[in-house]
Amino acid sequence: MAIDLYKPFTNPITKETFRCISSTPEAYTMEWSVAPGGYVPFEHVHVVQDEIFHVERGEIRARIDRKDHYGKAGDTVVAPRGVRHIAHNDTDVPLVCIVEYKPGLDHYTTMQCFAGLTLDGEIDRRGLVNIPKIMYLLKKGHILSLPRPAFTPNFAFRFGMDLFYVIGSALGWETLYKRYTFKA
Repeated sequence: MAIDLYKPFTNPITKETFRCISSTPEAYTMEWSVAPGGYVPFEHVHVVQDEIFHVERGEIRARIDRKDHYGKAGDTVVAPRGVRHIAHNDTDVPLVCIVEYKPGLDHYTTMQCFAGLTLDGEIDRRGLVNIPKIMYLLKKGHILSLPRPAFTPNFAFRFGMDLFYVIGSALGWETLYKRYTFKA
């Protein structure tokens, strides 16, 4: 059965909880809760999407293009498409944001793959999902809403996706894609 993102899931290492609110081609919207001391595990770039954080409770510190931005309840912080960013909850109170990815594209499928690996415990000590498997899954799904590590040039990221697609195909990782998504 596919991952239902309308039910929350949590990364126990990064202390992030994710719950989809709506998913359309125009916008993928989720509630993102981060416990005190929680964080996004790596600086990344959304290649074709803006990521918009509407702070509901707490305070966010978002490093966008190497500059810190802070937002408190009622504020909006925007990470434009193609710009490196990472976010943290440095406070002692929970952070709750409504996060929009615009356009939404196929971000629901991206998040299903991310959630599946997280729920299966395919995360490292920093809370990062299994890189070879997520790259295989993104390639398998022909995903448009690609999040790419900021430290990886686009050509190297694409090469990695191609390489891990071949490896994952040989190792039978297609079963993960079928289990995590609505697609066969």
